[in-house]
Amino acid sequence: MTTQPMQNDAQLQRARAAAEAGRYEEADAAFARVLESDPGHVETLNYLAQRALLAGRAKHAVAMLEQATAAAADNAELWKNLGFAHIATGQSDAAAAALETSVRLDPDAFRARLFLAQIHEGAGRVREATMHYFGAIIKAQAQGLWLDEATTPPAMRERVLRAMDFVDRHRHAILTEVLEPLRARHGDVELARAQRCLDIYLGAAQAGYPDPRQRPKFLYFPGLPTTPYFDRALFPWYAQLEDNVEAIRAELRAVLRDERGIAPFLGTNSLDRVGNQLAGAQAPPAWDAFFFHRHGERIDDNCARCPRTAAILDSLPLVRIREHAPEICFSVLTPGTHILPHRGVTNTRLVTHLPLIVPENCAIVVGGEKREWREGECFTFDDTFEHEAWNRGASTRVVMLMDCWNPWLTEVERDAVTLLVGEIGDFNRAAGVNS
Repeated sequence: MTTQPMQNDAQLQRARAAAEAGRYEEADAAFARVLESDPGHVETLNYLAQRALLAGRAKHAVAMLEQATAAAADNAELWKNLGFAHIATGQSDAAAAALETSVRLDPDAFRARLFLAQIHEGAGRVREATMHYFGAIIKAQAQGLWLDEATTPPAMRERVLRAMDFVDRHRHAILTEVLEPLRARHGDVELARAQRCLDIYLGAAQAGYPDPRQRPKFLYFPGLPTTPYFDRALFPWYAQLEDNVEAIRAELRAVLRDERGIAPFLGTNSLDRVGNQLAGAQAPPAWDAFFFHRHGERIDDNCARCPRTAAILDSLPLVRIREHAPEICFSVLTPGTHILPHRGVTNTRLVTHLPLIVPENCAIVVGGEKREWREGECFTFDDTFEHEAWNRGASTRVVMLMDCWNPWLTEVERDAVTLLVGEIGDFNRAAGVNS
């Protein structure tokens, strides 16, 4: 009863060895014998389909790959191959559906994205084509490919260059279009800095940072006064926080006693994952947070536990960009924890701290300028300057951390940034790329 499976395994091994050695006729025959005894063998169906495709028998390849994907519906490679087979038969809609499935199963499948983009381009779907071309390029380059002629296979060079040209021509227009309603109401002059911000993001203009210490990781808005720390007079809403600091601190202490909802700010405090961001002295480091807003989403359960604090926060002119901002939390730093030097994403929004519990020997350094927290006294800094913080005291330090707009942006520019960041997020997500 075990003879047939053993024979099949041996036949499969012979087939694989022949294929790897380039003895394709021998491999074809061996795989065909495997298929005779096991008509649904996925690996064999895939191999023989590729051979059929090379021989110009695309419909035969489609039939085998449809059988294979039915048996292994979560295999991205099979769906990609099915998409290529449909392209060979001229069935662009079926090809797009198969390639979409491949990309959904494997977001890093850059070749599937490339050919999917070509289908969208051929159908006149410029936005979809641009997104998938862009995603294909980013994914390939992340794997060390398509960086230059040497890292691009000769057979792919023309396609890759076409993809890059297409992205250059259309991505700028797609992202600029989101500003058109504002441009129609306010004119080009009001949006000049916002347009230059987009040009810098897309690499069409140089940033020309006025202060070499400043390096945003994501989006640089030009023409804003540059400083690590900001004058208190620019933030009249500090009073709403500072006048209510005792009530906020009381709700904080209740949270600390209960601990529900407190979680690592970075997702984990494990040094094997965040050792380039945290360090500890004498004890494992811990940077924790109790979030009121996270990536722009209000955490209603946490807000309900701190109703006075939440009501104050809801009244403040903080950054509100879907899926991005604000980030608002009680930021909890245990004794000995050092948040290592790092930079923020954009100078369009700043970080405000309301210090609530501050032992001795705690400090923050922004752009090389050190400042110690003073309980109940707000301050705001630009986190696109390299910054770090530490608690070298004997007890836990807690500040309320919140995003706010850079006060030197006009209302129109705030609206422009809100639209741009949202559109960039939508575009990159559709392309399978992080913002």
